[in-house]
Amino acid sequence: MVDVFEEVEEQIRGERYRALAMKALPWVLGVAAAVLVVTLGYWGWTSWNRGQADKASETYMAALEALSQNDQAGAYARFDEVAKTGAKGYRGLALMQQGGMRMDAGKTEEAVKLWDEAAKASPDPMLGDLARLKSALALLDTAPYKDLEARLTPLMDDKRPYRLQAREALAFAKLMAGKVKEARGDFVVLSQILGASEGQRQRAGAAITLIDSGSAAAIPAAVKAASVLPPPPPQLPEGLFGPGGPPAPQGTPQ
Repeated sequence: MVDVFEEVEEQIRGERYRALAMKALPWVLGVAAAVLVVTLGYWGWTSWNRGQADKASETYMAALEALSQNDQAGAYARFDEVAKTGAKGYRGLALMQQGGMRMDAGKTEEAVKLWDEAAKASPDPMLGDLARLKSALALLDTAPYKDLEARLTPLMDDKRPYRLQAREALAFAKLMAGKVKEARGDFVVLSQILGASEGQRQRAGAAITLIDSGSAAAIPAAVKAASVLPPPPPQLPEGLFGPGGPPAPQGTPQ
């Protein structure tokens, strides 16, 4: 008799488990489908990004080739193609190249706009801050001091790659704005600070000499000379999209 009861209980438990399983089945299938969708979506996204980067790389190299042959229009058009892609690293580089070309043509406003776009598009702070510095230097002898201060001050943080160049640019901006005492103090720091290049020390010394001699008429020319930066590197920085990010770009200001 006991065996009969146990058998009946076993059947009842089995029916309950089956009922619970049938209720849970839609949820299990839903979760599995969601996982599958996410996995396929990630695979598709990475494949698309890889394709965009490959295409951008080819077009960017073609633009550099056109530039080396002095085909300005062709190079600019190819850089423009890269700038419209989803490959952020190449997009930032292309916008920087376009900014340099516009600056060489005397179109400062367009150059600044392109460099500002490059700063936003660049995934690496080294390239992004270089674009920001170029924008500020292009405006050094024309923009109001407050605008220059707003652009340069964030770049002077101890962890930013071009902090000394930004400090130097802001010192020249202070000179242009008539803040001579503040500018002189900055130049004294630049002439002594650890990490300053020989070129920066020489410019700081020359600026101090100009200030002390009262040669105010020479200051605008000195600012213009100091605002000249070399163009962005003509080649792709090695390992731009690697785990460590791009190294310091060649042709950076000294």
